[in-house]
Amino acid sequence: MGEKGSHQFFQNRECEYFPCHKGVDPADFNCLFCYCPLYALGKKCGGNYRYNEKGNKVCADCAFPHCRDNYDAVLSRYGEIMAAVKRMDGEAP
Repeated sequence: MGEKGSHQFFQNRECEYFPCHKGVDPADFNCLFCYCPLYALGKKCGGNYRYNEKGNKVCADCAFPHCRDNYDAVLSRYGEIMAAVKRMDGEAP
């Protein structure tokens, strides 16, 4: 069996972009949320983002989901993500 909490942290040092965000020690850079689940929350994601001239959300300056210690904080927002999806699908949250 793996080390305790091993499902909470993953690195892909073979990735050509590793580490893809600045500001996180490479030893603690978590690739588990490579595609950030908080992105779906738009302006309420809580991260450091901006919108580019085409109106696309750019998260290059946000390292929140990639910090080893933020796994629980990301998971704590899944209720909000599910509610947002239900609203988009036209279902009551």
